[in-house]
Amino acid sequence: MVTSAWRRKRFATAFLAAAMVIAFVVPEASRAVAAAKRDTLLAYGARIVGDDARTRIVIDFDRAPTFSIHYIANPERIVIDLPATAFGFPAKDLEARGLFKDIRYGTMDEDSARIVLTTTKPVKMQLAKVQADEGGKGHRLVLDAEMTDTDQFAELVKAQTWNDAARAQQATNAIPSPEKLSDRDFIIAVDAGHGGIDTGAIGIDTKTQEKDVTLAFANALVDRLNREAGIKAFLTRKDDSFLSLSERVEIARQNRAGLFISMHADTLRQKDIRGATVYTISDRASDKLAADLADRENLSDQIAGKEAATEPPEVADILLDLTRRETQAFSISLAESVLGSFKDQVGTINNPHRHAGFRVLQAPDVPSILLELGFLSNREDEKLLLDNQWRGRMADLLTEAVKRYRTAMLANGG
Repeated sequence: MVTSAWRRKRFATAFLAAAMVIAFVVPEASRAVAAAKRDTLLAYGARIVGDDARTRIVIDFDRAPTFSIHYIANPERIVIDLPATAFGFPAKDLEARGLFKDIRYGTMDEDSARIVLTTTKPVKMQLAKVQADEGGKGHRLVLDAEMTDTDQFAELVKAQTWNDAARAQQATNAIPSPEKLSDRDFIIAVDAGHGGIDTGAIGIDTKTQEKDVTLAFANALVDRLNREAGIKAFLTRKDDSFLSLSERVEIARQNRAGLFISMHADTLRQKDIRGATVYTISDRASDKLAADLADRENLSDQIAGKEAATEPPEVADILLDLTRRETQAFSISLAESVLGSFKDQVGTINNPHRHAGFRVLQAPDVPSILLELGFLSNREDEKLLLDNQWRGRMADLLTEAVKRYRTAMLANGG
């Protein structure tokens, strides 16, 4: 039976060797029901003024928000964490200017939201406070930033108390899991790329956000897979929430997934390129397009203001070696099965199986692919990506690919 348990047993010896260098800390999945959610704040207005020496941001809320501020280096960013917040003002009202070259805001999880300010130079918050609106309409958050030097910014980073690791721990503890599992079920993690503050690509005509496209496709695929006997599929994210790349991998591993499928719909500068692509992991990219795409996807955590986890080079080498030796062959087999299903049914780009160093595919014991459904930068692809009938046909073809992969593994003694 092709199960994660079988694969883990096979990997046991290799992992014991790796344990001399790294320990995989896998927290127990929490089964507790979350406490009642706090009412969502409404941010109904925003404005930004200033220059490259001082910049003020004002955000209007329906009531007084609690907030915390953190600094991140490389590149310099200021992160404002908020409770659950609905951002109801037009995006143009908070376009980057002055000391900020990029401003992102959105949901992190059901209880929190975040604003990420990427700066043009080292910056510090000279003022950050909540004031009552004089007209009685609520409260405003006032953020006054001013330029500083590199040494002072480094001190701000060093001196702060950063609680994002605790939030990440809570996120992976609240792991979604498929229901009514048996020991013989083949478990599949379906990952909707992007989410929350990380919108992903934007459609060329409809301005549809990639995070919405991927979630719709992921839902359709999970529903279709779960109609098959012996297969249990689940979503890594069920709503418009942000998950870090490492959290996505950990959710798959903790749920004993035998496959991980990450769904995307990017944009390219070359608007004429269209069609599906299947990516597997490799330490060396197959081509420049794959390398550029991996670089963009791997920036997801930075977009959300999260510090990228660093590992000693020897650890990365061991993980990649384990992936290459024990899991990459399974991932390639899955990729070939998907492309076999797509043949004469779905348009693909030239050389549709490509590979690069995607961080979201780095689970050492879960065969993984990243499926580029199409490109939102191409008008024909964009129309298909938003078509419910085409989405259903894609889900059917992917399900057939998964079944064929599973049958092949069983035939080989898995």
